[in-house]
Amino acid sequence: MEPSELRRAIEAGRATASELGLHVDDVIVVHNSDRVALRLVPCGVLARVAPLGHLAGSEFEVEVARRLAEVDAPVAELDPRVEPRVHVRDAFAISLWTYYEPVGSEIAPADYADALQRHHAALRRIELGAPHFTDRVAGALKAVDDREQSPELPDPDRELLSSTLSGLTTAISGDGPDDQLLHGEPHPGNLLNTRRGPLFVDLGTCCRGPVEFDLAHAPEEVAQHHAGADLGLLHRCRALNWALFSAWRWRRDDQMPDRDHWRVEGLNRVRAALDHRGLG
Repeated sequence: MEPSELRRAIEAGRATASELGLHVDDVIVVHNSDRVALRLVPCGVLARVAPLGHLAGSEFEVEVARRLAEVDAPVAELDPRVEPRVHVRDAFAISLWTYYEPVGSEIAPADYADALQRHHAALRRIELGAPHFTDRVAGALKAVDDREQSPELPDPDRELLSSTLSGLTTAISGDGPDDQLLHGEPHPGNLLNTRRGPLFVDLGTCCRGPVEFDLAHAPEEVAQHHAGADLGLLHRCRALNWALFSAWRWRRDDQMPDRDHWRVEGLNRVRAALDHRGLG
């Protein structure tokens, strides 16, 4: 967010928590992109604050979290002291979560795989209407093919991303009937190492698809500890995920920090993933 919008978002998060009886002396920005995550001190809350255009997404994330808490999934929980819902204030959608102090550094591949498998098992125990992963691909493909949305994307790279997104989606979605609810983006930044063990965050990316779509977001070593993974499907999903990542970076309004670096790096990762198993 721009500085003026960020200041408003911080105040909206602080005021919402305070009005609900939570003690807030200080606010620390944990993450800032199109949405922000704020640590509220000393009440131990993580406030997720998004522009009101993301209201539906915020409500979906809260519903996913609420359902998964009922089946003891390894996920970050909503703050138990307040009603589990999205609050609206000053054109922002605000949800309040438990803040978890990080411990250690990296999560071992075996522990990462175990957390992901337990998460998938929990997801199989809930009923939830969620989009298919192909809906996400369709959105990325639209951004790639629309020059107004991605005006700086060079034509050869536009063709690479377009053909990769469409071709791999067809190959992956035709692989079998084993789709289930997924996290959607369980990459290392969305798995916290806490005193309770590894916990997944950013639950609003929940979608349907093969478990390999989730596994492809994890470090490659994790697959060695994940029983039953289809390695051919995993490689296709990994290439598709890098194409998705790259497509978002080339949108005109993308706000990821260091975007210019990741535009180049994303395309390089797509090519490497396609070359790895002769997918190109």
